[in-house]
Amino acid sequence: MARLYSNENFPFQVVVELRRLGHDVLTIQETGKANQKYPDDAVLPSASTDHRIILTINRKHFIHLHLISAEHQGIVVCTYDPDFVGQASRIDKAISDHESLTGKLIRVNRPA
Repeated sequence: MARLYSNENFPFQVVVELRRLGHDVLTIQETGKANQKYPDDAVLPSASTDHRIILTINRKHFIHLHLISAEHQGIVVCTYDPDFVGQASRIDKAISDHESLTGKLIRVNRPA
C-alpha cells in the first residue's frame, strides 16, 4: 500500500477511509505543522523526504509545483467530494493503477 501525506485542506474523513483500505497516511496536523501557514512549496519536499505521496484538494498550487519540478514522490490532486468513501476508493484505484508514482501527477476528480 502507499505512503501518503495529506495536505492541510484535505478531508480527514477520506484519510480515515484510506487508512481502512490499508494505506499509510500521515496528516500535516499529525506532523505539528498545521495552522502555521506552512507553504505548499515546503510541504512537497517535506513529504518527499519521508517518501510520501501528497494528497491535496489544492490543485492549482500543486500542479504548478509539479510543472516546475517533477522531483517528488508523487502528487494526487483531487476535487472536493462530500462522498468521502467514494473519493477514497477512487484514490485507492488511481494509486494502484501505477507501479510507482515518483515524479507523477495524478488527478482524481469527483464524478460528473
